[in-house]
Amino acid sequence: MNLDANARYLESHEWSRQEDGLIVCGISDHAQESLSDVVFVELPEVGTTFSKGDVFGVVESVKAASDLYMSMDGEIVEINEALEDEPEVINSDPYGAWMIKFKPSDPSQWDSLLSPEQYQEVAEAEE
Repeated sequence: MNLDANARYLESHEWSRQEDGLIVCGISDHAQESLSDVVFVELPEVGTTFSKGDVFGVVESVKAASDLYMSMDGEIVEINEALEDEPEVINSDPYGAWMIKFKPSDPSQWDSLLSPEQYQEVAEAEE
């Protein structure tokens, strides 16, 4: 299982990275491995506001569909439109194939996210 040392994680397997005042999110290597071949991604509209823990989208694979959860409160400022045509990129590059970028409304929530080491323990406990 690969981890992004610059990311923070949710127990539901989303990663988040801070970039230029925004939060960039996707699903972890562990999540894409568990899902198998990703075939569809449903992402929110730009401008939509979510609270931490809200479902912002869905990722579907040949095995299952999984909800995607917000790591922090914020407003969606960009979605990765390339995933509409090539969702399988998530399998080959889960940390490069981001899903959403959002402007956090409460940056202090970053501190409540799991470190890579904490997330690795969560993921390994599921295996």
